[in-house]
Formats: sequence, structure tokens, C-alpha cells
Amino acid sequence: MTTVNAGSAAPELPPRAPSIRAESEALLAAFIAGAASGLIGLVVTALADTVSLWDTWGLGSWAALTSAAAAAISSALGYWRSRTTDGEEWRREIADWRYILSTASVMIAHTALTAIGVLALFALLARAFIGVQVNGFWTVTLLAVISGLAGYLSYLSSSQMTTQRLTSLLVSFIGIGTLAAMVTTSDPRWWELHFSQLGTFGDLSSLLFNGTLIAGGLLVTTFTLYVGRDLRATRRSDGAPAVRVVTGALVVMGVMLACVGIFPVDVNLLLHNLSASGMALMYLLLLAGGRWLLRGLPGAYFLAAWGFLAALVASIVLFVVGYFGLTAFEIIVFALIFGWLAVFIRFLGVAAAAPSDTAV
Repeated sequence: MTTVNAGSAAPELPPRAPSIRAESEALLAAFIAGAASGLIGLVVTALADTVSLWDTWGLGSWAALTSAAAAAISSALGYWRSRTTDGEEWRREIADWRYILSTASVMIAHTALTAIGVLALFALLARAFIGVQVNGFWTVTLLAVISGLAGYLSYLSSSQMTTQRLTSLLVSFIGIGTLAAMVTTSDPRWWELHFSQLGTFGDLSSLLFNGTLIAGGLLVTTFTLYVGRDLRATRRSDGAPAVRVVTGALVVMGVMLACVGIFPVDVNLLLHNLSASGMALMYLLLLAGGRWLLRGLPGAYFLAAWGFLAALVASIVLFVVGYFGLTAFEIIVFALIFGWLAVFIRFLGVAAAAPSDTAV
């Protein structure tokens, strides 16, 4: 049976519903982004009567640029403005340099996801409307609408950021960025060597792969701000020392992930491997030490954590006996780390929102 001690005050973590101010400001961001992109569409139309959907400087390229700019500005403003929202006073206690860094990581993720998503959309449209040429009216309209939507959604997303939403943003960003690097690579047989081979070609795919890892590392360090707050809100962790260990391990994971992208295997193999190993060690620490560090989480989480640990051990064994190659092993470990992270954050969010003296 679940019991609650009504005499003690539980920390308040209300669900983040869109506020009137956030919705109003998001609409304003959409209008400004749409108007600015519409003007760019007029310039494009003045340079050429019609443009193709998919070309070096086709409509897809212009839409990706304008919508990415709208997402960058809107997400940065939305995230920074959230610092002044009622109920978010804890953000004002964060050092300015850390909040600036977290703002940059949120902005980069929204920008990259928007650009990749728009490019994918126009690639599909070009296959559906083969040979079509877009006139001035549709050029202006499409640029305005797509950029307006990018500004609107990015502002809402960043202004109402929570641990769970930040984790979803991280996992989406890592997954889509990595897949984009695979699709655009100049070596279709990269997978015969190892996963990190994607970052060694010095082309667009390498930029996408290494840039995704670097920005992903920044995002990991960003959500440690939210994880620490949620852990303290549970009042059922091992107190301040446990919070410091968990957030410290996550910061190290973020830094190591960024270093994997900063030091590709063809630049510095030693630092690349040390960075990957450091990230894996922090992952093992949080998995194996969860019972002592995360006592406020429900038993179902620990069952899942042991399952992730068993999957990791099984993957190591299968790799050692030669059942699959290095690339498959790296992809599996990569998926396990971010899969566990998503599960951990979901359970942490539920535990933080529950009354601190509710029996689990």
C-alpha cells in the first residue's frame, strides 16, 4: 500500500504546461521568422524565376538555411527567457557561464535537427515531384511557412525544457546526426573497420559525425543541471554526496563524448580511445553503483539497469569470441548507453514528481 505523510512538505515539481507567455512569444518568433524568410524568398525569386526542389542552391537548401537560423535564434531566446519564468527560480542560481554553455548546446541541437529534418523533407519531395520547378509565389510561401514553424516549435521546446525533454532532444540529436553521417559518407564500406571511421574522411559526413559527438557531449553536461535538481527533489537519494557523484559521472561522460569527436582516430588514436573508455567506465559506475547512488528510484528501474548491464556483458563476450565485428560492438554499446540514459531519466522524472515520503 502507498502511504503519504501529510505533515511533511514535498518539493513541488509541477508538470510544465505551455504558458500563455510562452505561446505568445512563440507565435511572435514564428511571425518574425516567417517574415524574414519570406523576404529571403523574394530575393531568391529576383535572382531566378523558378528554382528546383533539390539542387545545390535549390529550395531545399534555402529552406534548410532559413529554418535552421530561425531554430537557432528562437531556441536560444526561449531557453534564456525561461530563466525569468515563475517557478523556474532555480535556473537563476546557475552560474552565468554554465547557463550560457547550456543555452549554446540547446541551440546547436535544435539547429542541427531542424536543418537535417528540412533537408530530408525536401529530398522526399524532390522524389515525389520529379523535375518540378517552383515559382516565386511558392518559394516565398514555403520558406515563410517552414521557417515560421521552425521558430515556433523551437521556441516552445526550449522555453519549457525539462530533464525528460532534454533527454529526448539528446537521443534524437545523436541518432539523427549519426544516421545523417552514415548516409552522406564518401566511403560506403566504412563499416568494415569501425564506427569511428565515419569521422576520418574530412568531408561532410565526418563533420556531421564529429560535430554530433561534440554537441551531444555538451548536451549531456547540460542536463546534469536538471538531473541534479531532480535527484535533490526526490529526497530519497543518498543526499548531497550521491548527487555529486551521479552528476559528476554524467559530466565526465559528456566531456568524454565530446572528446571522441574532438580527437578522431586519424588525429590522435590514444586520446580517442581514452575518451571512449572513460565514457564507458562512467556508464559502468552508474549502472553497477545505482543501488547505492539512486536509492530513491523504484525497483523497476534497477531491474532495467541490471538488464542493461547484462546486455553489455553479453555484447563483450560475443565480440571477444568473434560473433560480430568491432563496428557492430561499438554501435551496440552506443545504443545501450543512450537507451539506459533515456530509461534512467524517465524514472528519475517520475520519482522527482512524486511526494518524497511516498513508499515505492
